[in-house]
Formats: sequence, structure tokens, C-alpha cells
Amino acid sequence: MDAPLLVIVDAANVIGSVPDGWWRDRRGAAERLRDRLARDGIPGRDGPVELVMVVEGAARGVEPVPGVRVEAAPGSGDDRIVELVAEEAHDRPCLVVTADRELRRRVGELGAEVTGPRTVRGGS
Repeated sequence: MDAPLLVIVDAANVIGSVPDGWWRDRRGAAERLRDRLARDGIPGRDGPVELVMVVEGAARGVEPVPGVRVEAAPGSGDDRIVELVAEEAHDRPCLVVTADRELRRRVGELGAEVTGPRTVRGGS
């Protein structure tokens, strides 16, 4: 059986893509994103996926839930995302959700596919 698609979500970038007051409660915003990912998955993607949400800063400490693994970056969230892609991309397909241009370039060089925050924000 093929390994499931690994979807890595740049939580800070996705959360920051909509000015909805997230800066007042970064951890709460990360928890809402995590819960939406657990509920909705990745729209338009058939087949099994493994969802990993990378958090940093004030969002560290957000707990995983069934269906969403949470990785707390010890430093830069972008660096942790690149590490995850480097560890996994040779074994299975990876999709990174971010609008960060430099991160998109870095993970693209490692063979990951990239999509923007709207993929998981559901138009909200």
C-alpha cells in the first residue's frame, strides 16, 4: 500500500492570511485551525492523508487531536517544515500549505507540492 499524502500546514501563515483578530489569541486561533483540519481534511484530495500542523511561538502547546498531528517548532516554523519535508519527501508525496514565498521555494526544491492557505480556510 502506498504511504498516505503528507500534508504539512504552516499554521502561522494560514492563520495570518485573514485579519480576523487572531493576534489577540494566537493559541486559540491555532486550535480553531486544527479543529477545522480535523473536521474538513483537505478539500479536493481523495484518498488517505496524514495532516501535520506546524506551530511556533505563542501557539506552542496546542495539543494534537485525532486526525491532526501538531508539531511545535523549537525555533522557526519554516525550518521545521523544511525538516519534515526533507525527512519524508523521498518516501511519499508531500503537500505544504503556505503562502510564504521563501518557504514555497525551499520545500519545492525538496520535491514537495505547495498550495495556498485558501485550500484549508474554506473561504472563511
